[in-house]
Amino acid sequence: DPRLEGWPLMSSPFPTTFIIGIYIYFVTSLGPKLMENKKPFELRQIMTLYNFSVVVLSLYMTYEFLMSGWATGYSFRCDIVDYSRSPTALRMVRTCWLYFFSKFIELLDTIFFVLRKKNNQVTFLHVFHHSIMPWTWWFGVKFAAGGLGTFHALLNCIVHVVMYTYYGICSLGPAYHKYLWWKKYMTTIQLVQFILITVHIGQIYIMDDCPYQYPIFMFIIWLYGSMFLVLFLHFWYHAYTKGQRLPKTARNGINKDQ
Repeated sequence: DPRLEGWPLMSSPFPTTFIIGIYIYFVTSLGPKLMENKKPFELRQIMTLYNFSVVVLSLYMTYEFLMSGWATGYSFRCDIVDYSRSPTALRMVRTCWLYFFSKFIELLDTIFFVLRKKNNQVTFLHVFHHSIMPWTWWFGVKFAAGGLGTFHALLNCIVHVVMYTYYGICSLGPAYHKYLWWKKYMTTIQLVQFILITVHIGQIYIMDDCPYQYPIFMFIIWLYGSMFLVLFLHFWYHAYTKGQRLPKTARNGINKDQ
């Protein structure tokens, strides 16, 4: 997309790949080794600021995604990418880039785990999710900044408003935990997110002659949404249907002991 020429990190996928590689090395090897003989860092104040900052950022991106298409003309079916330089199209490009960049900010989730010696929470699934999102979104922004491929980003921003609000209140300390009565609904919110993503993008198999410019992206989104839908349904079955108790850090779909 020539509109992105000169934008930060968009010249090639190598800077993004390098950052992700450093992140994986630090959270899986270097970080735990450096912290091995040290006391965990007390980061509650920093984490409170971080979590509520992500809430504000997610609210802003939600509004921008809505105003650049999803509430101003998109049909929620075959919405193609607008490659023009109209104000609305450029607004969508800026929003997509900001969402891509926000995935680097969210890498701090794992870094906080390492610095607080919560290494049991640095799971393969956690690291995989935080690594694959910025990498795949580089291609999304570079080639298809807009259209139906951004629906999952809109939903993700909405869900992050709820989740990081929860994390932020947690980080304030036990005195505020009485306000987290809605914790039990977190898994439901996450599950609904992946159902909506999978159903929305799954329309590619029943729509005739949808001229979306990069069909491969639709398949990747469908695969990603389906994978996490299966994982959360598995969690739901064992946690609620079979009534099995889960470790504290895994209950209600939350993998963040703050």
